[in-house]
Amino acid sequence: MTTHREWICLLFLTTLAWGQAATPAAHPAPHKAATASTAAGKAAGGVPVAPATPVITIPGLCDKPVADKSKAATCKTVVTRAEFEQLIAAVAPTIAPPNTKQLATQYGMALVMVHKAHEMGLDQGPKFQQLMKVARIEVLTKELSQSLQEQTGKISDKDVEAYYHSNEAAFQEIGLQRIFIPLSKQTAETKDAPAGDAAKDAAKKEQQASEDAMKKLADELRARAAAGEDFQKLQDEAVAASGFKGKPPVKLGKVRRTSLPPEQGGVFDLKPGETSQVISNPNGYLVYKAGEKDTVPLDTARGEIFATLQSQRMQEAVEAIQHSATPQLNEKYFGDATADARQGNTRHGAPDQPVQAPESGPK
Repeated sequence: MTTHREWICLLFLTTLAWGQAATPAAHPAPHKAATASTAAGKAAGGVPVAPATPVITIPGLCDKPVADKSKAATCKTVVTRAEFEQLIAAVAPTIAPPNTKQLATQYGMALVMVHKAHEMGLDQGPKFQQLMKVARIEVLTKELSQSLQEQTGKISDKDVEAYYHSNEAAFQEIGLQRIFIPLSKQTAETKDAPAGDAAKDAAKKEQQASEDAMKKLADELRARAAAGEDFQKLQDEAVAASGFKGKPPVKLGKVRRTSLPPEQGGVFDLKPGETSQVISNPNGYLVYKAGEKDTVPLDTARGEIFATLQSQRMQEAVEAIQHSATPQLNEKYFGDATADARQGNTRHGAPDQPVQAPESGPK
């Protein structure tokens, strides 16, 4: 049976646990509980404090029920250094030493508030039991996540090196310059949709002519780029001819193969100084010029590889757990949630189609 003090701690731990979901680290993170514990074990002046010494005292707060109400005024709740450090290890193992005082204040006030809730009988009845059940699920889920993080974070140097040599292409870099030519000329004003078939046909022809002109410009600029003309000059001409309002970058610096869309990966086959063919994308046309190629050293990529491997292993571990048992819902009770949501959106005037963010430039 859960005691008064135990459920106070559980509620407090749950509250803090909600805000401390574990995330993968690029490098193995050393456990810092000892550092915080050592700092909490000393007074502000650096004087050591014994484990049994009170570090939080709340006069007038009875830690246990008192039959004689006249003695309640002499009650006090005490949290020793050892108890407080156990709290730190459970809910905030990486807390910075200067923040332990704030944590102690929050915990002390939580004890006062929960004590009042206990006096009011709010820890009785089926509703409270359900809330505690949910709190237990929250805490155990967090603990499972942290445990999986620790397990999947046990990655050896051999594992890192094997991944690096098996995926060397992913660590290739190439210096790139780029010209971006918009798909069509940009109009200064947005015209209303034309009415009538003839007007629509005329608008289509105008749009097609604009796109044809930009494609012709892209081919011309590509030929001039291959002949050795300055890429910045050619980019400026593309912007002026199209009416494009942005300033596309020309010098991209060193670019990783994995940072380019798959359809643009062919630029890594270019020799230094070579110019690519015109590459189409949904926004327009691209022309690249290759610079020097090299490969990111293993030592530089080590942290990235560690994070990648841990993320992969974490995903596999979570999927294995999820696939071990699949919840089955009673569709007669829950109904078609998708249809209900669609009807709800219609009733509230929500659009049936998802809103798409406007495209802001070349990718």
